[in-house]
Amino acid sequence: MSTFVEMDDKNPISAQMHQECGPVILINKFTVESEHTQQFLKQWASDAAFMRRQPGFISAQLHKGIGASRIFLNYAVWESVADFKRAFNNPEFQKTIREYPASVVASPHLFQKIAVPGICVD
Repeated sequence: MSTFVEMDDKNPISAQMHQECGPVILINKFTVESEHTQQFLKQWASDAAFMRRQPGFISAQLHKGIGASRIFLNYAVWESVADFKRAFNNPEFQKTIREYPASVVASPHLFQKIAVPGICVD
């Protein structure tokens, strides 16, 4: 089973799941030891396939740091926090997250897109 480390200890993902807003972006940073990369990718693909079938799921993309990086970044878009929470708390999903290699460290956090005049659109 992987280890969870909060991205923001003052606003953990458990607190974020009580917000009512959307759309939201899940950013999940994973640190994976190189010997467990293939097992991690297989498990992530299985979990992503499960999430894709859930109401409110829009898209997901996995990225890997270049070179010998051990860092993976999952970027997933959901229609709402409520949709993400329902999928995340699903007993089937909760069972599968226990199957990641023990060396994996996951840091999930929810975000909303913001507008910055002249640079980012809302």
